[in-house]
Amino acid sequence: MASPLLQEVFGGRLIGVNEPFERLTQAQHAAIATLAAGFTGLISLFNIAGRFCWASFSDYIGRKPTYMVFLLLGIALYSSIPWTAATGNLALFVGFICIIISMYGGGFATVPAYLADLFGTRMVGAIHGRLLTAWSAAGIFGPVIVNYIREYQLSHGVPHAQVYTITMYILAGILVIGLICNILVRPVADKYFMTPQQEAELDAAGTRAGVATAPAGPRGDGAPSPAWMVTAAWLGVGIPIAIGVWVTLREAAKLFGLT
Repeated sequence: MASPLLQEVFGGRLIGVNEPFERLTQAQHAAIATLAAGFTGLISLFNIAGRFCWASFSDYIGRKPTYMVFLLLGIALYSSIPWTAATGNLALFVGFICIIISMYGGGFATVPAYLADLFGTRMVGAIHGRLLTAWSAAGIFGPVIVNYIREYQLSHGVPHAQVYTITMYILAGILVIGLICNILVRPVADKYFMTPQQEAELDAAGTRAGVATAPAGPRGDGAPSPAWMVTAAWLGVGIPIAIGVWVTLREAAKLFGLT
């Protein structure tokens, strides 16, 4: 929804035309769509960066406090987006959305460690898999809410620039519910954890079934990979990412008339 959000809220102001979205010509629609594509690329970079930065930040302050930051900051930013749209402050609008998306990536990267804090590491993979089911449901439910409210308001004559205002307040309200849930979260009581004897029995059962339970190195034999292999792997990943970052930043710069 990021592309139509930007286009409908700012309309012709993206290309220096003082006209709302619904009054633009076909050529003007194409022009602002190009800028919106740069915007969606920009927020994808913040999604990536958030996974590194927020997850690392959680190592210092803890997982639960990090999610408190996500939720409190998210409430403030979602509630402020209608104001940035009404005042036409494109820089703040883009900045707020980018921070929100960084917390999406950060939440995704931080949650495995949060689960380990609550349940221990033994079954964290299986527990994380169950949590991803809820995450996927939210990935469907969230955009459906946004689109439904948008269509409802458009059908009742609300201008395109204002159709997301109520949506942002509703999303902020959902984050309030999330904040309350996060406050109520407690680690699992020690009495529910497996005893050393139960863990040993589980390991033995896995060995009999041919399932490896001991940690292995990247090559599966416990030995570290050669330095040249690590370097080649990082170059293989890093070079395409660097090119993508450069292209994305170049396109996003057009939003602010920097290119």
